[in-house]
Amino acid sequence: MARMGNKSEASGTAYLIATLAKALREQQRLSQEELGKKVGYTGSAISAMETCAQPASDQMLVRLEEVIGAGLGVFEKAREYVRLDKYPPQFKDYVVLEQRALTLSTYVTFVVHGLFQTEAYARALIGGGYPPLRDERVDELVEARLARRALFDRDPTALIELVIEESVLRRVIGGREVMHGQMLHLAECARRRNVTLQVLPMDCGLGGEHYGDRGEMTLLETPEHDHLVYLEIQDESILVCDHAKVTTRAQRYAKIRSQALSPRESLGFIEQLAGELL
Repeated sequence: MARMGNKSEASGTAYLIATLAKALREQQRLSQEELGKKVGYTGSAISAMETCAQPASDQMLVRLEEVIGAGLGVFEKAREYVRLDKYPPQFKDYVVLEQRALTLSTYVTFVVHGLFQTEAYARALIGGGYPPLRDERVDELVEARLARRALFDRDPTALIELVIEESVLRRVIGGREVMHGQMLHLAECARRRNVTLQVLPMDCGLGGEHYGDRGEMTLLETPEHDHLVYLEIQDESILVCDHAKVTTRAQRYAKIRSQALSPRESLGFIEQLAGELL
């Protein structure tokens, strides 16, 4: 259902899509009702899209491209920018880098990394956060998070590493059934040829040391072979570009990874936890 508040919240991308859609519709001498029938929506839905009371969904953009796109590809290209609009402000710049990355190496300490989350886990996590979000916004954020998984199958292939704390796997988000599905999904991801997944056990240090005591981080290599570090906490983010700082964090990540179980041991551990959740 369209919400009047959406007009003031709509992004520049939504307004551009609305303007282009209206111009192409009128150029082809179609009423809102006629276009609605052709794309499988009501005339009211087309009106809401053109006024930004309810910006175009991904599926509507697909149909608009097919029906009035005139071979220009504008609505197909717009899908990428609409997905970006759904991400939280502090995350938008990073996600573009993530989707282009040659290598991605992440260490997580609280919850399963977004790239590896199932829909049920993501929905429980996002829907249960604070401050509470309206249902429509939860749906948008879940959809946007799942869209990031395209990186796993991208060509050229991205090499993805994840070091995950044992405590993350034992923290029940959304209930035992949700966690069981999440464990199975992690195991499936771990079997991918371009993914290395390792579990950092709670008793990781031989002498009691813990190299991950300074928190989560993501190291990435861009197509231009620049090396960056992304940090995020409490809805704030930092992108570290300074070579010396990046090197220190890369060395720290290597030490963290050295304390983790091997990929084979980690897969067995995750499968064991999945069985315990049945």
